[in-house]
Amino acid sequence: MSSPLVITGMGMVSPLGCGVNASWERLLAGRSGVSSITRFETGELPIKVAGTVPGRESDPQAGFDPDRVADAKERRKMELFSLYAMAAAEEALTQANWFPSSDEDRLATATIVGSGIGGFPTITQAQNTLSTRGYRRLSPFTVPAFLANLAAGNVSIRYGLRGPLGCPVTACAAGVQAIGDGMRLIRSGEAEVALVGGAEACIDPLSLASFHAMKALSTEQAAPAKASRPFDQARNGFVMGEGAGLLVIETLAHAEARGATPLAFLSGYGTSADAHHITAGPEDGAGAAAAIRAALRMAGLAPEAIDHINAHATSTPVGDRAEIAALRNAFGDALPGIPISATKSATGHLLGAAGGVESIFSALAAIQDRLPPTLNLEHADADLSDLDLVPGEAREHRCRHVLCNGFGFGGVNAALIVSKV
Repeated sequence: MSSPLVITGMGMVSPLGCGVNASWERLLAGRSGVSSITRFETGELPIKVAGTVPGRESDPQAGFDPDRVADAKERRKMELFSLYAMAAAEEALTQANWFPSSDEDRLATATIVGSGIGGFPTITQAQNTLSTRGYRRLSPFTVPAFLANLAAGNVSIRYGLRGPLGCPVTACAAGVQAIGDGMRLIRSGEAEVALVGGAEACIDPLSLASFHAMKALSTEQAAPAKASRPFDQARNGFVMGEGAGLLVIETLAHAEARGATPLAFLSGYGTSADAHHITAGPEDGAGAAAAIRAALRMAGLAPEAIDHINAHATSTPVGDRAEIAALRNAFGDALPGIPISATKSATGHLLGAAGGVESIFSALAAIQDRLPPTLNLEHADADLSDLDLVPGEAREHRCRHVLCNGFGFGGVNAALIVSKV
C-alpha cells in the first residue's frame, strides 16, 4: 500500500496579515481583513472595499514588507501576486525544513502555484502607458510580470526547485486544483515533494469595474467589515481579496525518512466540470457534488465521517445557493450534523489564492480541533435553518476530517479532504 500524503509546511499572506499563525488567530478572534480601498482612488467606481493585504505601516505585527521578500531590482520584474507567493513559500519551506541542495532532491520537487488572473494590474498599467506615452515606454518586464505561471516560476528559481512546474488557471478553483495536481505528481512518481497552492493580487480599478458589471461585487461602503456576508439574507455580492497560501506536501514515508513533522494528511481530492454555464452552477449542484464524492472515494470515507466543511461560500446569492445544493446532494441527511464555516466572511474572496489559504485554515481546524466562525451571519437564508453555519464565534469541535471546496467560472469544481494525523 502506498504511503499516505502529508502536509509538512504551510505559508500564508492574507488580508488578515502575513504568516499562518497571525492570520489563523485573527480569524478565530472574529477579526475582518476587509477595509476601505486606499491603494488607489476609486472615484466614481461604486466598489469601495476589498480584502487588501495590510502593510507594515498599518500593521506592524503582521503587515507585508516587500523589502523582506525581494530587493528593489528584483521587484521591478515581479507583480504583487508573485511577491505574495514568495513570502508564503519561504514560510512553508522553512516549517517543512525543505531547502534541497542536491540535484536529485531539486529534480524531485514540484512547484504548482495556481492563479485565477495573474498580474492583472501590470496589464492595465501597461495599456495606460501604451496609450499615453507610446510603446517605447513599456517595460521589458511587462510580460514576465503578468504571466500567471510566474508566481511558480519565481519561487522555483529562487529555491532551485527543478521538478515539474505548473499553474492551474482555473478561476476560483485554481488553488485547490494546484494541490490536487501536486498530489497526482507525487502519486505518479514524478515528484517526491511538491510546493502547492495559489496566489492572487488583482485588486485593480479595471478588475473591480469588470466584476461590478456582472453584478458580482458587494457595493457596501459604510461598514467594510460587514461587506462579506456568506449565507446571510443581506449579502449583495463578494468582496475582492488578495494573498497567497502554499503547502509543502510529500508522502509520510518521505517525511519520516528526513525527520520532518507531518502536520495533517491529505486524504482525498476530487475535481469535475458542471458543463452547464460560464458563471453559474446548476441549481441542483450536481457538478460540485461529483467533485465532493470523488474526494470522499479517494479518502475511503462515508459522508458522515466529515467533521467540518470550509465552504467556498463567496457571499453571492447564486453561488451560495448552488454550493448548499451541492452539499445536500453529496451529504444528504448527514449535512445538518456537520458544522460549515465560510472564512471568506473575514478575508473576502481571494480568487485563485482562495483554495490555498482555505486549505490551510482547514488543516488548522483538523490540527487544533477549532472551527473558524462565519462572520456577519445575522439572518441566514430561510432554507438554511437546519444547518450549523458556525455564526459569529469560533468553536472547539473534534475534527478528524475536514472538507475544503473551491469552485470557479467555467464550471470548474474541486474538493479537498484534510485529516488529522
